[in-house]
Amino acid sequence: MKDLFDSENIEVFKQKPLAERMRPSRLNEFVGQKHLIGKGKPISTMLDKESVVSMIFWGPPGVGKTTLALLISYSIDADFIQLSAVSSGVKDVRESIEKAESNQKYYGRQTILFIDEIHRFNKSQQDSLLHSVEKGILILIGATTENPSFEVISPLLSRCRVFTLEELNKPDFDKIIDRTIKEDIILKEFSIEFEDRNFLISLSNGDARRLLNGIELSFRLSLPDAEGKVLITNELLKDAFQTNYIKYDKNAEEHYNIISAFIKSMRGSDPDAAVYWLARMLKGGEDPKFIARRMVILASEDIGNADPYALSLAVSTFSAVEKIGMPESRIILSQCATYLSCAPKSNASYMAISEAENDVNTLPAYDVPLHLRNAPTKLMKELGYHKGYKYAHSFEGNYIEQLYLPKELKDRIYYNPSDNGKEASLKKYLEERKRKK
Repeated sequence: MKDLFDSENIEVFKQKPLAERMRPSRLNEFVGQKHLIGKGKPISTMLDKESVVSMIFWGPPGVGKTTLALLISYSIDADFIQLSAVSSGVKDVRESIEKAESNQKYYGRQTILFIDEIHRFNKSQQDSLLHSVEKGILILIGATTENPSFEVISPLLSRCRVFTLEELNKPDFDKIIDRTIKEDIILKEFSIEFEDRNFLISLSNGDARRLLNGIELSFRLSLPDAEGKVLITNELLKDAFQTNYIKYDKNAEEHYNIISAFIKSMRGSDPDAAVYWLARMLKGGEDPKFIARRMVILASEDIGNADPYALSLAVSTFSAVEKIGMPESRIILSQCATYLSCAPKSNASYMAISEAENDVNTLPAYDVPLHLRNAPTKLMKELGYHKGYKYAHSFEGNYIEQLYLPKELKDRIYYNPSDNGKEASLKKYLEERKRKK
């Protein structure tokens, strides 16, 4: 396998950021993701068989998506082209495809096109990749922090394997720290100790790049003694990371506790508590789109028809957050959270579908009443399909009493509107309808 740095000038290499200097040059140096690169696991198996397919890496920042793509390219001796979806367009993609075609035609060499933040490509940009991926002109590796099911078009998704990269854990970070202070071309010349490694790891927010940047800056802020010993204190780390420590691990119990508190505060109509927990999540590095998605769910589950506008606002919030980004998105999230907190509440729609699903799952699949069935053919009409159906708009008030449920469930009531907000008028309408029976 080629060394990523085999042609680097040493002095030029020293000027690179620590995170770049410590980028693994061999697969056995890569930390984490054993479920993908361990013995017999998917990516290892592909490399062993020299049969690499297009893939999407989905995971949080700083877990090794770019590095793993690079290591794959070196493992199979493929040409590596890297694009960022933030700054690249269709023209860049087409130029990459042309280069891949040339590599394949004239040199018999594979090309890996790595697209960072592929979720930022629009539909036409993603469409431009389809043919070359399907025909094997290039191997696409896309990296995204967002759920590919939502952000990558289905035709492209179907042509790629999706691999989820997990957030690094404490043992992973310990390995990275040990390797860094022992092997980095600059840091290995000193004897470096940390006042509290756990504090350092907590400040990294699960991001190895952030960890290494913090180590590098705190080292520059430190004063080695005459023997070259360096103690990196917590105060130095705070200065380097320029952040206050917040107990918020996106994969641990506190993450679920805080999102639970946020949801329950809105459900309990407390806007002050809602914005506090919102601020905690944002400070802890939570994905704003994750927060927005949860509010879309709450708007329907806990507010529903008591204020139908709540769902429209929540969906608009998700769309705005997606387009605007941080830090401005915090204002949009706050507007939505406070509105949802103050809106009248009802879980009647949620209860309705839950009870209907229970019947569907536990009772026989009853027949559709004949008068409700479609009758596009003469035979169906002769069998009584559609016969006796009453068109509601032909009657006063656009309503006429007839059976819509299977006859076995004719007395079932799934939707029980509350007395809150706009749902009170729906309840009144249904009650008046019953009186007319």
